[in-house]
Amino acid sequence: MNGSGSAPEASDEELMQALAGGREEALRPLYARYAPLVFGLAAHTLERATAEEVVQDVFLSVWRNADRYDPARGPLRPWLLQIAHFRILNELRGRRRRPQLAPDPEGERLAALEDPDPGPAAAAWSEYRRAAVRRALELLPPAQRQALGLAFFDELTHEQVADVLQLRLGTAKTRIRAGLLKLREHLVPLVAMLALVVLAGLATLLYREVGDRTALALEERALDLVTSSDVKPIRLEAAPGVPAETHANYRSRPGTPLAVLSLSKLPPAPAGWVYQAWLRHAGGWLSLGAAVPDADGKARIVAQDPALAAPVDALQVTLEPAPGSAAPSGPLVMAWPKP
Repeated sequence: MNGSGSAPEASDEELMQALAGGREEALRPLYARYAPLVFGLAAHTLERATAEEVVQDVFLSVWRNADRYDPARGPLRPWLLQIAHFRILNELRGRRRRPQLAPDPEGERLAALEDPDPGPAAAAWSEYRRAAVRRALELLPPAQRQALGLAFFDELTHEQVADVLQLRLGTAKTRIRAGLLKLREHLVPLVAMLALVVLAGLATLLYREVGDRTALALEERALDLVTSSDVKPIRLEAAPGVPAETHANYRSRPGTPLAVLSLSKLPPAPAGWVYQAWLRHAGGWLSLGAAVPDADGKARIVAQDPALAAPVDALQVTLEPAPGSAAPSGPLVMAWPKP
């Protein structure tokens, strides 16, 4: 008994042990402790109603899988947040957009569409890269893998990572930076694969994908920019007629000729068109690059230009004929300031 005459609160581990033993009442205090945190994490990318559904699904999973929780492998909080993270990702993946199909009784429109299949060579290289990144992430210590995943793939700031993992800000930054360094070490074999790919007849593909030797360094600088807490993103909002959830985050650092634009929830671009990003500079528009979103509506543009070191006047994303235009001329998709 404590000084107020009430019994001390059961620990997370004790409650999970009780829940695994069939005592369903143990779920209530766990819900009271962590439901607000899970809701806040879900509401970061989902609307309120869906975020509430995520909370219910997460705690239903905790209830059903209580016997799988092993306190020897770490505290409950990261384990529960990992369940929430996967549930949120599943929700986002389930929202893949599909183009509206117009009547095409003769099949003329279908015949005119370009085949999106990258072909055997491109598919093989793409799969190799994905597998290499997955292996590299799996080799990281759990603490670094978790922090880096939240910072880079979920685009949380260092402060948000520290809050989710209940760490000091300095500790969160150290784990993210250490994870980046380890990831770089594990990805070195990607560069070493150059000779093997050339011998296999994929030299052209490799140079198109990787570029020259500075490409890896550029990606590392972009990764550092995205995960730095001192960089405040500029949010581009959807233009009228575009789904309101379509948006982008632009990150740059004063004095640094580098910028990263992360585009989210983009509808598929029409055949023969690409999304192109623009920055207003010296009275004219500078192209940041073109992008085609993946199946989840995501794309990322890494741009390098001396003009990017200066403050931003305006940003736009437009639809332009592939492979891109010299100046914005197509339909406006999103902009900052808000259109």
